[in-house]
Amino acid sequence: MTILPTITVSTIDRKRLYALLDNTKEDSDQVDYLYTELERASVKEPADLPGNVATLGSRLRFRNQETGKEHERVLVLPQETSQYDDAISILTPAGAAMLGLEVGATINWPHRGGHLLLELLAVIRD
Repeated sequence: MTILPTITVSTIDRKRLYALLDNTKEDSDQVDYLYTELERASVKEPADLPGNVATLGSRLRFRNQETGKEHERVLVLPQETSQYDDAISILTPAGAAMLGLEVGATINWPHRGGHLLLELLAVIRD
C-alpha cells in the first residue's frame, strides 16, 4: 500500500470541488480519487492555509520524477481552463494529484494502469 502525503484544502476549494464532483456525470477514476482525497484532507479556512499548499487558482511548478520533466500550470476547475494558456484541470491525473500538497511533497498517483510520481516544487498564488 502506498503511503499518501498529508494534504490540506481550503473550505472554499472543498465546497467548489464537491459541487463539481457531485454534478459530474461521467464515471472516472479521477472523480473517485478526488472524493477520496477530499475525505482524507485536513480542511482550513483560506486565511489559515499555508502559502506553500497547492490550491485551485494557484500556479504550480512540479516535476515528473520518472521523466525529470518540469511543468508549470495553473490548477483550475474544468470550466476555467480556457481562461489560461497554461491551465491544468483538477480532473486530470496530474491536477488531481497536486491538490493540497505542500511544496517538497511527492505523490505516487494512479494513472492508466500505472502511476505518476510527481513532486511539487513551487506554489505561486495571486
